[in-house]
Amino acid sequence: MHDYAGTVVAWYQENRRDLPWRREGFTPWGTLVSEFMLQQTPVSRVIPHLEEWLSRWPTPADLASVPPGEAVRAWKSLGYPRRALWLHAAAVTITERHGGVVPDDVDALLALPGVGDYTARAVAAFAYGERHPVVDTNIRRVIARTVDGQAEPGPPSTRRDLAAMEALLPEDRDAAAAFNAGMMELGAIACVARTPRCDSCPLSDRCRWRQAGYPDYEGPTKGRQKRYEGSDRQARGRILAELRASHTPVAAGDLAALWPDAEQGERALQGLVKDGLAVETLGGYTLP
Repeated sequence: MHDYAGTVVAWYQENRRDLPWRREGFTPWGTLVSEFMLQQTPVSRVIPHLEEWLSRWPTPADLASVPPGEAVRAWKSLGYPRRALWLHAAAVTITERHGGVVPDDVDALLALPGVGDYTARAVAAFAYGERHPVVDTNIRRVIARTVDGQAEPGPPSTRRDLAAMEALLPEDRDAAAAFNAGMMELGAIACVARTPRCDSCPLSDRCRWRQAGYPDYEGPTKGRQKRYEGSDRQARGRILAELRASHTPVAAGDLAALWPDAEQGERALQGLVKDGLAVETLGGYTLP
């Protein structure tokens, strides 16, 4: 597809949102923290938490110097609080093995706790300008529509998805970084999942899905997430909120009173203990 990347980069430079992690001087540590926070959490919710977090712990060593429970407490309402534990563990590893500097090598980044293929490549590309294909849900959707002519991407495949992005990636490092970010932005604000804004998309004239008349997706789909209301996730969240609010152990009886179903409440509590998000002490339960 002729000058696909150039079109996306030019559009991105004109239309990109002003986000903290895109500003001049934003640190690699800030990039790593933002990528942890952005997993399964909207940008609008991440920004205030990110700024508060980096103000309190501007370096990996700063975070590594406090107990992991403080990271869980500061995570607040971001959801999936195990990410806070992983981020704290990553900070400890960076401090102890990398002299307090976030590594720029994908393999070294992958060796950090909680860092998967996407996060490792995103940090290497966006914080250090390394040339790597970066693939998230938005990018997969843009490629599926514009290149493959499908309404939605098929099930994720790291090897296949990276190869598809690599085939479009410019050789120049700066252009590659801008293209990665541009494809992500395109999927976030124009080629969105439910109501794509084709009139504002720079690839609309070459989009194979549009040219085919927007056919419905007929491939395999992911199962829907279970309802939150009344779930173990909600019970865990209520217990964890109580532990965050207290700087002393909370008695087991007080935690049991938080949830109407005693069996489910106990299961949720023991799940938090198993995941390292709660610790049993003589006086009850606390954050780690």
